[in-house]
Amino acid sequence: MARAGLTTERVVRAGADLADEVGFEQATVSELARRFDVKVASLYSHVKNSQDLRTKIALLALDELADRAAAALAGRAGRNALVAFADVYRDYAREHPGRYAAARLRLDPETAAASGGVRHSEMMRAILRGYDVPEADHTHAVRLLGSVFHGFVSLEGHGGFDHSSPPSAESWVRILDVLDSLLDDWPRP
Repeated sequence: MARAGLTTERVVRAGADLADEVGFEQATVSELARRFDVKVASLYSHVKNSQDLRTKIALLALDELADRAAAALAGRAGRNALVAFADVYRDYAREHPGRYAAARLRLDPETAAASGGVRHSEMMRAILRGYDVPEADHTHAVRLLGSVFHGFVSLEGHGGFDHSSPPSAESWVRILDVLDSLLDDWPRP
């Protein structure tokens, strides 16, 4: 019998909210039990332990990101698609820092294959087709884009640009311009 109206979805969403509030690593079953005012054992029918909770939060975050990206990419190609995808990534990290951190969790191969992360890769590859990047180089280009997006978002999220000029928003636009130009003129081996 579910106690306090608990469902797995409600527990995971509360865990995601907790991660946004206190940090992904601090999102534990014990802390959730305190928040729900239940015993820890009451949550074990929904999550096995704190690691299982974190994995479920990661899957939720990947799905949320993929849903947002798919909606933003609809009908766009080239630079417009690149900017839309990048902005979803950055906005999500700013709105949901704990969830964003969760989306970086290393998943086992089977879980990863069934996650929204696969959709991210497919969408990035679709963006690359708009630039005529050779298919043999798609993995390299996906890694480049992911590294730039994650690096910028991580530095910005930790205050790395707070005390310098120009504002980070201006740098973000310039970086996307440079990526667009690079993808337009992707070097051939």
